[in-house]
Amino acid sequence: MTGRTTTSRSELARLGFAELSESLARIADLEARFGSDLPLPFTGADASWGVTADPDGALRALERLLERAPDEVRRVLADGAATERLIRLLGASVGLGEFLHRRPAEIALLLEPVSEPWSQERYTTSLLDAVDGATGEDARLRLRVRYRRHLAQIALFDVLNAAPTDAFPAVAAGLADLAGAALETAVDIARREVPFPAADVAATPLAVIAMGKAGARELNYVSDVDVIFVTEPTLDPDAGTGVGTDRAVLVATRLAIAATHVITDLAAEPALWEVDANLRPEGKDGALVRTLDSHVAYYERWAKEWEFQALLKARPIAGSADLGERYAAAVAPFVWNSAKRPGFVESVQRMRERVTEHIPEAEVDRQLKLGPGGLRDVEFTVQLLQLVHGRDDESVRVRSTLEAMDALTAAGYVGRPEAARFGPDYALLRLLEHRIQLRRLQRTHLMPSDEDELRVLARSTGLARSASALEARWRGVKLEVRGLHERLFYRPLLSAVAASDGDIVLTSDQAADRLGAIGFADPEGALRHIRALTQGTSRRAAIQRNLLPVLLRWMAEGPAPDRALLAFRRLSDTLGESSWFLRMLRDSSGAAHSLTTVLSESAFLSGLLERFPEAVAWLDEPDTLLRPRPIESLLAEVTATTARHGDDVDGAAALVRSARRRETLRLGMAAVLGHLDVDALGPALSDVTEATLAGALTLARRDAPAGLEFGVIAMGRYGGRELGFGSDADVLYVHRASPDLPAEQASRAAQAVVRELTRLTDDAIHPLELDTDLRPEGKNGPVVRTLESYGAYYARWSLTWEAQALLRARGAVGDPQLLRDFEHLADRTRYPEHIDDQQVREVRRIKARVESERLPRGADPARHLKLGRGSLSDVEWFVQLLQLQHALTVPGLRTTSTLEALDAATAAGLVGAEDAERLGAAWRFASRARSALVLWSGKTTDVLPVDRVQLEGMARLMEYPPGSASQLEDDYLGVTRRARQVFEREFYGA
Repeated sequence: MTGRTTTSRSELARLGFAELSESLARIADLEARFGSDLPLPFTGADASWGVTADPDGALRALERLLERAPDEVRRVLADGAATERLIRLLGASVGLGEFLHRRPAEIALLLEPVSEPWSQERYTTSLLDAVDGATGEDARLRLRVRYRRHLAQIALFDVLNAAPTDAFPAVAAGLADLAGAALETAVDIARREVPFPAADVAATPLAVIAMGKAGARELNYVSDVDVIFVTEPTLDPDAGTGVGTDRAVLVATRLAIAATHVITDLAAEPALWEVDANLRPEGKDGALVRTLDSHVAYYERWAKEWEFQALLKARPIAGSADLGERYAAAVAPFVWNSAKRPGFVESVQRMRERVTEHIPEAEVDRQLKLGPGGLRDVEFTVQLLQLVHGRDDESVRVRSTLEAMDALTAAGYVGRPEAARFGPDYALLRLLEHRIQLRRLQRTHLMPSDEDELRVLARSTGLARSASALEARWRGVKLEVRGLHERLFYRPLLSAVAASDGDIVLTSDQAADRLGAIGFADPEGALRHIRALTQGTSRRAAIQRNLLPVLLRWMAEGPAPDRALLAFRRLSDTLGESSWFLRMLRDSSGAAHSLTTVLSESAFLSGLLERFPEAVAWLDEPDTLLRPRPIESLLAEVTATTARHGDDVDGAAALVRSARRRETLRLGMAAVLGHLDVDALGPALSDVTEATLAGALTLARRDAPAGLEFGVIAMGRYGGRELGFGSDADVLYVHRASPDLPAEQASRAAQAVVRELTRLTDDAIHPLELDTDLRPEGKNGPVVRTLESYGAYYARWSLTWEAQALLRARGAVGDPQLLRDFEHLADRTRYPEHIDDQQVREVRRIKARVESERLPRGADPARHLKLGRGSLSDVEWFVQLLQLQHALTVPGLRTTSTLEALDAATAAGLVGAEDAERLGAAWRFASRARSALVLWSGKTTDVLPVDRVQLEGMARLMEYPPGSASQLEDDYLGVTRRARQVFEREFYGA
């Protein structure tokens, strides 16, 4: 080769070699050792080397095979067609090259003509012939070698095909049939190996049911094979033959275990793949083998919705064919009635979440199967359409994804243009998956990130000429597939209510079936809303016809799609042809998605949006427009409002109340969309309340005498800046008269201010309850007092609970000096020099009384968010007792905030870190749940609901995945139970 080195390097580069120097050296060495008649580049085999996936890798593998079995390889190289098969196979699959290196006798398969994959029956005959009655290690070796010989033949059919995407269905079916033959042979071997009498083994039927891709006959090169094992008794008491139920289950279980070991045991030839039986009833915790009757009983009484969906692909694949067919017939009704069962919607939503939640974040973008725009998106959409329409239409009851798509198209449920785009996209993704796995015979669904591997994949699939071009084509398909669900499932819904330019027209019943399957409780009502939104020739109708399919999908992914659609229709009716609204919906998918989330998850916010539809614009700039406004900004607004409308008190008050609703809406939207957590929500809502009271007080004092000072003292959660949605505002009112203002006149004026303040803040739309029950003497005491009167009362008459209430007193609104003076007065009572045992017992006694008397009749103490065991009340009373005992000496305890005081107590060693963590977690959880319940229902309530729909809505607001109602309930009961244990030990001394 000397003298033509430069030319050879150029030729190698033209053929696709990347390691030019190494490959040149390897060619020279091979010619020197084995003769120049080898079909290497430049010796007649150029075409094969130029089209093989990895010419460098093929050359390395050829070198190893020549060293291992020169005679066998030379016989192949003497045949031009066989040589092409060898080079193409070695370039496509390192794994099969290693197989040929381990088993050189199998190199002869390359001399055989390439044919389409065989039937399962023919593969079974071949595998059984290879095993030839053997058992143990010998049987495993024979089975696996023959299996991989057939695998190599399927791979040759695949890689030599000029149109590999067209060949994919035959390849996938062949792989499934070969797997079925392997399982059939494994069961046959197991029957010779299990330690039972031959008569019992022969009398015990075992059916192997394939699930997933094996059941659909669309298996990968390397994939777990999902199975379910079924048996049944065969006892004939009269004849004394057969086996009873217990014996059948025992023998069949050992057969299933033994057959699995035949496939997966460590042996001289590597295992084939994993046999996964986790889709059986009760999963890993369930019996490996059940009788047919036991399976049916389980599906009738205990199965979860996803289990019915998994059965869609169930197919007898090995063992007793008769029993397998009877199993398939018995479970089919469960599959096709599942879309009408309660819980179907949540199950569908959870199924979509489940597939991605365990993917490492770094892998999501490279996932062919589970990532966005991946294979699971396609399969999910097709299966959902089958489940919805297969109940009434048997023609779509097929297992294979492509066959299902064809059936759905033929039946008119999917448009032909969409189907024409879907088929090639799905085949392309499956081709990529196949060739990636074939490369090293490893189970993986990740697109390579290495440029060299991408280049090999591009050559292997023939989809592109370079790594970058392949990457671009794949990403284009991903993008198209991501819109597949909307195009196939939602867009045809419009055809049921309006003329469509597509070739698919759903009947109203068919459209209602689809809407019902995805969570609409009133499908007919939803169709009426869709009709109202899309009919006509207006610009709005045209835009909404384009947008509504994706909006419907987002609504359906939420917990209350009916509510979301109704609220969206009302918004659209209100905003009409507003150009900014239509432009935002059209151009900002993020804002449109956020809008559907808010409308679906919150009745409270949907109601406020009807009053402030322009607030939808905030969703287009959430990072700035959904941030809580500073108190200074809020106060400036109400100050300007009261100054501008001073002559119209009621009109000004209406504007102040309107501003409160608007700002509450802003905070609610921020909370629903994850821009505001519970620690920031309390202060923000307290600021809004403060600004509202400041504006209303300005108006209420318009006729008050000049010498009257007046203040509003925040108490309770308002004083602690811990308000939630729907919280009352606990307050005290204080006044002070100048020396020249008569006391009686000042008192009457102060009472008039309170009455007017209450009137001006009264809001039927978004109530603001000003609760004065924490005042001295409670409901029997005057609503407003002078500062001196408060001082005299607290000095002489106050009870321990009143000192405890003052722990959260904070000057909120009014004359600053009066507010400061009240706080100083309160300090003398709430931070005592000493609290004796009698007073501690009194606090405990009152807490016990609150628990027994203030809970609403019939309320479950474990579920009350405010007064229940381990909830807000427990944590707050515990912290407040510590404040009464230690605040004088521990400055950090002198705060109105529960969590700040808890942190200070922990830092001072008054509470253990683990106990503090449990208490803080319970307080935060209960606070979040309380606000979530108001947001979801639009009603103020303090009891964790038992209704699953309400719990699901709360769970979504608290950022749980779909189908987490029970998980939310368990988490709340668990966190409060742990907090209650701390409370009882440290508060009561129990």
